[in-house]
Amino acid sequence: MTERWFDYPDIDPVAISLGPLQIHWYGIMYLIGFGAAWWLGKLRARKPYTPLQELQVADLIFWGALGVVLGGRLGYVFFYNFGKFLDDPLWLFEVWTGGMSFHGGLIGVIVAMWLYGRSLGLKFFQVADFVAPLVPIGLGMGRLGNFIGGELWGRPTDVPWAMVFPRDPLGLARHPSQLYQFALEGVALFCILWFFSRKPRPRMTVSGLFLLCYGIFRILVEFVREPDAHIGYLAWGWLTEGQLLSMPMVIVGLLFIGWGLKFHQVETSPPAAAVKVGKG
Repeated sequence: MTERWFDYPDIDPVAISLGPLQIHWYGIMYLIGFGAAWWLGKLRARKPYTPLQELQVADLIFWGALGVVLGGRLGYVFFYNFGKFLDDPLWLFEVWTGGMSFHGGLIGVIVAMWLYGRSLGLKFFQVADFVAPLVPIGLGMGRLGNFIGGELWGRPTDVPWAMVFPRDPLGLARHPSQLYQFALEGVALFCILWFFSRKPRPRMTVSGLFLLCYGIFRILVEFVREPDAHIGYLAWGWLTEGQLLSMPMVIVGLLFIGWGLKFHQVETSPPAAAVKVGKG
């Protein structure tokens, strides 16, 4: 039997209790993610070639937060638990019971960025390329929230860093896959995108790199992450819903990068919309 290096730090998922009001760590992690995106967005907006001014970043984050929450909830309901929704349609609104999907949140953010960019007269990828490096910190915080909540754990394993999660009815030592996702989707993805976007890049390439890297990271982690019990494996004893939803991201990301490098020039000056706002 392999000796385990760590015990799961059993942290109360409720950070603050004020009578009937309970504030969970998972919600706090979302707030930290949005706050970090706002701060990083202000830093990016100071670059002369970016499409947004500092004063516009707060509105951008508000639109993005709406996209994350609405899209994430709808995505979880329709991608992962549509049967329960059919049995109880009002469950869609029971957000306090948990259930958010990254892929649904991504769709929600795409819609929000398109609407926000349209209101400013900006093209979609001008906004998307600005936003992409701001996202990984929030993704990483969300995975820490999953870890603190003792949910979305990994598959059983005998690696020495395996952990036993208190909410696991089987009581098995498992991969702490939430921490793997924190390291890849949060830390590594942020470093890649932030470094790449420090200089002007052809339009679509930053967004493409985000899709490519996230898709690869998610597909890899899914090999050690326990699939949802009500879904299980889709095929071959290993294909999961998360992998199926991430595969198109890799393909589209490669297409965006190739298209951007071939057809778009590096933009070194702010667009007319940003100049106009800056003079107002």
